[in-house]
Amino acid sequence: MKFDILTLFPAMFEGPLTESIIKRAIEAGTIEIGLHNIRDWALDKHATADDAPYGGGAGMVMKVEPLAAAIEAVKEKRPASRVIMTTPCGRPFNHQVARELSTEEGLIIVCGRYEGVDERVRTLFVDDEISLGDFVLTGGELAAMVIVDAVSRLVPGVLGHNDSALYDSFADGLLEYPQYTRPPEFRGLKVPDVLLSGNHAEIAKWRRKESILRTMASRPELLDRIELSKADKKLIGEAGK
Repeated sequence: MKFDILTLFPAMFEGPLTESIIKRAIEAGTIEIGLHNIRDWALDKHATADDAPYGGGAGMVMKVEPLAAAIEAVKEKRPASRVIMTTPCGRPFNHQVARELSTEEGLIIVCGRYEGVDERVRTLFVDDEISLGDFVLTGGELAAMVIVDAVSRLVPGVLGHNDSALYDSFADGLLEYPQYTRPPEFRGLKVPDVLLSGNHAEIAKWRRKESILRTMASRPELLDRIELSKADKKLIGEAGK
């Protein structure tokens, strides 16, 4: 999987992309990440990448020429890559979108800044627009980091255990069940007996029930998007007794 990130601030990515799982995936060659400074394609000696908006108003707008040149240069090397722009106008990012993007050969992520990006960039080059949610960030760099991290986890070979991503929260539409590790008791709180039983069928049943109950308590709207089986409903009934 190849990620190409177009940004005015490439140094922002040094920490997130040089640690932990992402770092190991890069070293193993499972994913590849290219950082591209949009100013490298600016047309003047001052490397200007923004200008005042036509029609007036506060702030600045990212210029079309440097972005167009940057996208075309990267696209020439990665013709199959999907061009994504981070913007509040985009579709909400979630696990299903991450899963969809993980099937692409590559992603070119354009990080928006200032008051926005010249509309002609969106019209001419952008295949998809992504938003992290109904809030405003200083720029699209943080959103790009989140997209890279979430998508990378779903690329085969990135996680240490092939099944790890299958049991993450939202993977099956539910929040993840509670997790425990040693010690078996801490300040009077004990690990549930079933997890110490060695009975894998009962453990799976307990985890499914806890996922459903946690979702009901914290994010009940998620249950409207999935169809609970008879066995799931039975588990809920047993929990209510």
